[in-house]
Amino acid sequence: MTIQEASQELSSSLKKVYDDREAANIADMVMEHLTGFGRVDRLLNKSKLLAQAQKVKLQCFAGELLDHKPVQYVLSRAWFAGMEFFVNEHVLIPRPETEELVELVAGWQFQVANVLDIGTGSGCIPISIKKKLPDAVIVSVDISENALEVAKYNAASLNASIVFRLLDFLNENNWQELGKYDAIVSNPPYIKQSESGAMAAHVLAYEPHLALFVPDNDALLFYRKTALFGKEHLNGGGKIFAEINEALGHETLALFQSYGYSAELKKDLQEKNRFIIAGLKQ
Repeated sequence: MTIQEASQELSSSLKKVYDDREAANIADMVMEHLTGFGRVDRLLNKSKLLAQAQKVKLQCFAGELLDHKPVQYVLSRAWFAGMEFFVNEHVLIPRPETEELVELVAGWQFQVANVLDIGTGSGCIPISIKKKLPDAVIVSVDISENALEVAKYNAASLNASIVFRLLDFLNENNWQELGKYDAIVSNPPYIKQSESGAMAAHVLAYEPHLALFVPDNDALLFYRKTALFGKEHLNGGGKIFAEINEALGHETLALFQSYGYSAELKKDLQEKNRFIIAGLKQ
């Protein structure tokens, strides 16, 4: 089987479960991973035969993809902020809108020396901030030991110095282990359990629910805890940067204001309420 034949066969089979454009994009990602050739080089080498090991891998990849497993988990890789991250089913797949959260922190007109990242997952947020603010000292916490192993691997492979800590942030007794920060950043669980029915099947089947969902009766749990934490752990002039549930933008804004913060609601590039920036009133 040649590279061209393999690509065409994979794309055709994926159209059973994906639309034409998505099937083509996924096939492109798989073939690049499998052959090490970009699109142009694959065209130049379209008659090159796949090795037996490559054909076995391709068959395995195709089977997982047809079971709706996200291509990022199939290939164990995802791109974020121009960097390749290792991912598995212990961490969420990094989303493009979260890159905007990183830009908000990095573009803040204040000397950011100390940063706390709450719920690090794959480590994409702290690593990307570190690349943009190399002098910052960044502490990242997560309740999942498996997620921290992924984050540590990514930090090492991308040469980013981050302090990772296994910590349940919702347990206020653990806050004494943390210091004071110029910036607190978080993309916490914010999807209500009742919203799960509207989500894509592959997200529900494969992405970690611990990092996705909050109880319907306490949907702003993480933001309330972060607001309370910040009252004692933000340095003067410090800010909280958080990604939020677009459907709860005004409620999240009101929560931070009720805790004495001057806060603003910001939209993402899709014009959805996506971020909160909050600082304590001076």
